[in-house]
Amino acid sequence: MSKNYTVADYLLDRLAQIGIRHFFGVPGDYNLQFLDHVIAHQQITWVGCANELNAAYAADGYARCKPAAALLTTFGVGELSAINGIAGSYAEYLPVIHVVGTPTLRAQRAGDLLHHSLGDGDFGHFSRMAKEVTVAQASLTASNAEAEIDRLLTTALFEHRPVYLLLPSDVAEAPLASRPAPLMLRQPNLSEASLQGFIAAAREKLQAAQRVSLLADFLAERFGAEKALEQWMNEVNIPHSTLLLGKSVLDETHACFTGTYAGAASDPQVKQLIEGADVVINVGVRFTDTITAGFSHQLPYEKCIDLQPFEARVGQQVFSQIPMHDAIKALHQLTLSLAPLWQLPAITRPSLPEPNGSGLDQHAFWQQMQNFLQPGDILIAEQGTSCFGAAALNLPRGCRFIVQSLWGSIGYTLPAAFGVQTAEPERRVLLLIGDGAAQLTVQELGSMLRDGQKPVVFLLNNNGYTVERAIHGPEQRYNDIAQWNWTQLPQALALEPQVKCLRVSEPEQLCQALDKVNDREYLLFIEVMLPQMDIPELLDTISRAIQARNMAA
Repeated sequence: MSKNYTVADYLLDRLAQIGIRHFFGVPGDYNLQFLDHVIAHQQITWVGCANELNAAYAADGYARCKPAAALLTTFGVGELSAINGIAGSYAEYLPVIHVVGTPTLRAQRAGDLLHHSLGDGDFGHFSRMAKEVTVAQASLTASNAEAEIDRLLTTALFEHRPVYLLLPSDVAEAPLASRPAPLMLRQPNLSEASLQGFIAAAREKLQAAQRVSLLADFLAERFGAEKALEQWMNEVNIPHSTLLLGKSVLDETHACFTGTYAGAASDPQVKQLIEGADVVINVGVRFTDTITAGFSHQLPYEKCIDLQPFEARVGQQVFSQIPMHDAIKALHQLTLSLAPLWQLPAITRPSLPEPNGSGLDQHAFWQQMQNFLQPGDILIAEQGTSCFGAAALNLPRGCRFIVQSLWGSIGYTLPAAFGVQTAEPERRVLLLIGDGAAQLTVQELGSMLRDGQKPVVFLLNNNGYTVERAIHGPEQRYNDIAQWNWTQLPQALALEPQVKCLRVSEPEQLCQALDKVNDREYLLFIEVMLPQMDIPELLDTISRAIQARNMAA
């Protein structure tokens, strides 16, 4: 490695400045020289993954816990393997810095027919693909590296979305004259006139109301509004709820928290408390199909005040250049004086369905999970029976819930849990994943064992793609999967695995297995045997809605 200060060093120092301490990825010959700099860096640790898709998922999970994440792949084959994970980060607003090691600029300009290319001398195919799932892109040269690195990092942090950075192997080694100065982050524009117009319109709507409710979702968390929301709800008594994708954005132990809202699939009291209000304040909400039971929510624009990252709405009126923080602060102050005039209905939190006593089923499993949760846990639930069952849980204070309900790429959660535990080594991470989903990405369990991580993995074995069976083809063989001996698998993924593997098929066995979790010396892998077509009530409603929409003319 050159003793000069290089473009590679500058990039790594900038990543460290914005709070990144780990670099996920897979080595390839076009990024190996840059990797030497990663290994030598004092603040950033290299985290090798089993494949690029898993690395992208891990970076996504890391970015949910830290200001941003970094992902390294090689040109062509590596970056295309990762693009599904990057698309999920784009859809769900996660700032992942995707660095792609490429052939030298000389080789690209000459149009050499190199490996990992399409063999036509055009080295722009993959960067054109990346434009669809990243918010900014750059191809570095020695002369533009400092400006372009700064532009991409500030854009990623401002937009909370992935960026794409091409780093030719010769550019990585190019010398730079100086180390980076403090990075100037972009700040959202605030129009004072727009804000005053919003306050006046909101006051008029709220003064005419007798009942007001609040609904929060994932964009409130992505854009850092959690503390402001908590302070607001602690000072103003308003019935409030979250959608599944934003579950844990609000403190679920609060007396005015109603439960998780899911449109027509909500608990009847939750539905009435939210939809029955005269005005509903939506904070960072995106109404997607799977979290609203097929768009069954009854929340017309006319009765809503809607706060988005950079604008606010009152009914059909749009007020631009209002950052979410400023809109929340304004409504907080406005509602302090108005809330005493509103009706505050009685709120009784929905309870989980009682087990029927006939063995280990969904009801019995979620009842035990409710008792098992602790304050400060991070609960990661795979799209399917896992996340829709977990939607009914009442989360302890400080418990974080992670789900990928919009992008919904099955298998996401296992490598994402690896990224989360890398970001939060001291917190207890609980992973809930089905047998079908786990078969896509289970290799990253080896990375967890390699790095000494000790999450609790619940493998919900219901014999195939139960979420797909619920939507269509319950008996069709395309919803079947190969039968694996799951409790033997971790032994094959590490030479000296610090892991305990258990299989449970009765409620008493599950209770005994959960008693072993206090032993933090091991990764605990619990295979939970569940009936094939036993699904949570919420998933049943949502799957029927999805089936109806898929068949609509």
